[in-house]
Formats: sequence, structure tokens, C-alpha cells
Amino acid sequence: MRGSKKNLALTLTRRERLALVERAAAGLPLVQQAELLSLSRASLYYHAVGPSSEEVALKHRIDELYTACPFYGSRRITVALRREGREISRQRVQHYMREMGIVGLAPGPNLSRRDLAQRTYPYLLRGVTAAHPNHVWGVDITYVRLLAGWLYLVAILDWYSRYVVSWELSDSLEIGFVLAAVERALAQARPEIFNSDQGSHFTSPQYIERLEAAQIRVSMDGRGRALDNIFTERLWRTVKYEEVYLHEYASPRAARSGLTRYLEFYNHARPHQSLAYRTPGEVYRGASSPIDRLNNSAERSEPHLQAALSLS
Repeated sequence: MRGSKKNLALTLTRRERLALVERAAAGLPLVQQAELLSLSRASLYYHAVGPSSEEVALKHRIDELYTACPFYGSRRITVALRREGREISRQRVQHYMREMGIVGLAPGPNLSRRDLAQRTYPYLLRGVTAAHPNHVWGVDITYVRLLAGWLYLVAILDWYSRYVVSWELSDSLEIGFVLAAVERALAQARPEIFNSDQGSHFTSPQYIERLEAAQIRVSMDGRGRALDNIFTERLWRTVKYEEVYLHEYASPRAARSGLTRYLEFYNHARPHQSLAYRTPGEVYRGASSPIDRLNNSAERSEPHLQAALSLS
């Protein structure tokens, strides 16, 4: 039991780990279970009140509006909600958007909610096009809705191939799940440039020091640069329209299962028009697609076919 719980603690969200606690277990005290699952002892005795159904519904609708129009800020989202007959203030929308970890792509004075004491870096990709796999990676966080709540999804995307190098889920915006995704990605490869927005996760010392230790150039989206993170915004739109919005995840476990299945499909089975109908995995790994192989085979057979016809 100890080994299995310790391994699960490395891959499950806090909410999922709390669900593993066996309060009636005779052989393992709660103190030890908390240690094995990387939980505080206090959390095993405190039962937080969940969000109201109204809050959940509003956040889900804000997510839908933002996904459809990522250039919408709190002002336009407030207007859209009011047109739907919802009585809501802009301050409440701003509060919810901060809790959801989203902000409009359009420039504004609060583009980043970072700690001003933390260091930011210049945007290194102006006029630069990703030229090969692992040239440029981008990282971002999005909101994933559940039936009665929500999770946060972080993904690291290779800009050249659109390949999702790693991803992680969390039920909070604490930095741990971001660092876990970074470690998982760097265990596979190392980019030349790592781009992010100027949010607090990506200006934190833990994040910056890890990238610098790997000798990776750190790039951050500039203020007023609506398109700096466009590849990841396209990823979020694809994931939500093709997976999240088609399923009503009843639990974090169901969300993890659905996203695991979908992102495997996205990386290795879904052809992308922008990649000449190859999959991100094929481009990232340098493999040819079945269509390419078929065309190459036809081209190689063409001279032999012509020769055979000339002899007939």
C-alpha cells in the first residue's frame, strides 16, 4: 500500500490524493497516509465548502466565451454575460477570471498579474520562426471544467511540430504542477528557447532557475503582443472543442482519463492541415506520414511502370 500510494502521489491531483485517504484504515494512521500522499495533516480534517452551482455555471460560461474569443477581456465578457440575461458586475468577472487563470490576449494594464519583485525576460521570438523540433517550446495554463468544479491544465508545446511534449493537471494554481510538467518535458529533450507569458508561475525563481540550469534561453510574451502565444491558444481551443466540451467530467479522475486519451490521439493520430496532414508526433520525431509513404512508393514505382509499358 505504501509504495502504490507514494507512486500515485506523483501523478494525481490534490483532490484525487485526498480521495485515496482511508479514514477507517486500521493499519495505517492518517499521519502516515498524509505523508505518503504529500498532503498536510490539517487537510485530512478540514472539509472545505465547494463552489456554488451558480459560480460553477458562470465560470464555465466565461471559459466558453474566452475560448471562442481569447481577445476578450473582462469588460467584453461582462457585456456578453449581461446580454444573456445574467446580472453580474465587471469586478466579479475579473475576480473569476483571476481564479481561472485566464486573461484576454488584447493589451491592457493588467496583462500579467505577476509579482513585480520577480524578474521578467524579453520576448525573443519577434521575427523568429521555429525551424526544427525543440527549437522553441511554449508553456501555458488553461481552465478545464468539471460537472461540479474545475481543474487547471498546463501543457508544454513544441512550436515547430505542435507536439505536446508534456502536460499536467491540478485542482489549484500552486506552482507544483507546472514544475512537474517542466521536469517531465526536460527528461525527454531540451529546447533552445522556452516561451511563456509573464504570469507568476513563469516568473517564479523555481521555474526560471530550472530553465537556466538547463542552459535554455527564457522568452516571455511582451505587453500588447496579442499573438505571442497564439500556438498554445490554438491548442486550448482544439482540446476544448474536440474533447472537454464534448464530455461532462464527473471527477478529476475522469478528466485525467479523457485528456490522456485525447492528447495521445492529438499527438499521434490527428492529422494537422498546417503540417501537410502529418501528425505532430510524426513531425516531432521526424517520421513520414502514411500519405507521404504512399506517395513516395508511387513515385518510386512510376519508372518501373513506364518501362514495363514500353516493353508491352
